[in-house]
Amino acid sequence: MTILIKNGRVIDPATKTDEVLDVLIEDGIIVKKEKNSKAKADKKIDATGCFVMPGFIDMHVHLRDPGFNDKETVETGAQAAARGGYTTIFAMPNTRPVVDNADVVDYVQKKAQSLALVNVFQIGAVTKEQKGEELADIEGMVKAGSPAISEDGKTVMNSFLAREAMREAARLNIPVLAHCEDAGLVRGGVVNADETTAKMGLKGIVNAAENTIIARDIVLAQDTGARLHLCHCSTKESVALVKHAKEEQASVTAEVCPHHFTLTSDDIKEGDTNYKMSPPLRTRADVEALRQGLKDDIMDVIATDHAPHTADDKNTSMKRAPFGIVGLETAASLTYTELVKGGYLTPMQMAEKMSYNPAKIMGLKKGSLRDGREADLVIFDPEATYTIDKNKFWSKSKNTPFDGREVTGEVKMTFVAGELVYDRDSQTPPKKVRRDADKEGAYIPGARLK
Repeated sequence: MTILIKNGRVIDPATKTDEVLDVLIEDGIIVKKEKNSKAKADKKIDATGCFVMPGFIDMHVHLRDPGFNDKETVETGAQAAARGGYTTIFAMPNTRPVVDNADVVDYVQKKAQSLALVNVFQIGAVTKEQKGEELADIEGMVKAGSPAISEDGKTVMNSFLAREAMREAARLNIPVLAHCEDAGLVRGGVVNADETTAKMGLKGIVNAAENTIIARDIVLAQDTGARLHLCHCSTKESVALVKHAKEEQASVTAEVCPHHFTLTSDDIKEGDTNYKMSPPLRTRADVEALRQGLKDDIMDVIATDHAPHTADDKNTSMKRAPFGIVGLETAASLTYTELVKGGYLTPMQMAEKMSYNPAKIMGLKKGSLRDGREADLVIFDPEATYTIDKNKFWSKSKNTPFDGREVTGEVKMTFVAGELVYDRDSQTPPKKVRRDADKEGAYIPGARLK
């Protein structure tokens, strides 16, 4: 199968390419990019006025599989990813059972190979059953294909155990993806601690709950030589801490989620649990610091923390409802609307933070449109304006605070290994027909690819 994408603005951070080119794909591989191509093709696609970018890569997704299939599955989560322009996603381990051994890693990845429209990699837990008492079989999970470890959903509060995990990760040359939240400082909080939420009578979570563990984990990473990636940073102090760590040459990267650079606690609609997430929505000062941190390339990655919950889960009080919102199908549009149109990021930086940097951090030969690479790419229409409609989501769950929000910029098409896995003109997910990723595009344990 030969595909020719015509007249798109090709944006590739790996080569710093930003120009209108035609992209020729043969048998799932990018073979040539040139102006005014005369190549014959089985299918031609007009991308005039659109960006052609490396497929987005999400380092932080909850697929709820195994154990919570009423919320999401590997198959439906991958469908949502494809609709959002994502070609590769990394699943967090807080499932039932917890992904703390090679067998569960193998289960998820085999299911993904059979059913998922996009590439799915399963991250392993730091501790057995995420109880924070004993290290999981980290080496066994890495051998089974797990590219990183994370206790996401929880924090390893035992500093000795957190250090031991980092030592093991450093030995195996994999990153640690850290959920930074001091349980002793959360103390049952459900929203940010500020005047707005106090008026609602809700118990708040102070910035220090996040900042304390970020500081600790940076120190432990420097001590052990581990590669530390900080998940879903939400405070202005987190940006300062990451900046200082990088100035000290620490191997630290950090991500920000669209809800944290878009919304503040002032946006919370009283009683609407779709505004309950962990970390919570912070203040305008925090949002501005996160945006500036992304602009200044202090914060490396935009990730979704896609956290599906059923309507029944969320249809309760703010105190009782679970934390989390879905994000795979809204992230690109929110990033373009809030950050690119808002003057914080260039389209090149958007591609860096949503594709190139995640690939580099996770050791993938992806995040680039170089000739010879698998054709994992997204065609993004920067002029399209639409209203987010949760009823059109391909995710099983619809828990979002962005329903009804008008945004600019929309995914037009998503390709994985040259197969069209999302087309804006189609309302239903396609069946998986693509071949499995070959070795050229696959994760290489212990790799540090650039």
